[in-house]
Amino acid sequence: MRIVVALGGNALLMRGERADASVQLHHVEAAARALAPLAAEHELVICHGNGPQIGLLALESEADPSLTRPCPLDTLGAETQA
Repeated sequence: MRIVVALGGNALLMRGERADASVQLHHVEAAARALAPLAAEHELVICHGNGPQIGLLALESEADPSLTRPCPLDTLGAETQA
């Protein structure tokens, strides 16, 4: 069976945590361990909400004095999707 698993933004970075790669990697490893039993028996398609990446860029954009206005969220979403 094919199962689609969506990891929300809190699966990668919880509110109040530093937007540090090591923190996000810790959460990804925990999610992978939890999903491993499913992957052993099913085909998994894993996606995420992209929230931490967009949020970090939004904060940087808002704090950038060289911009006439911060970048809109739809633009930041398009920039971070790969």
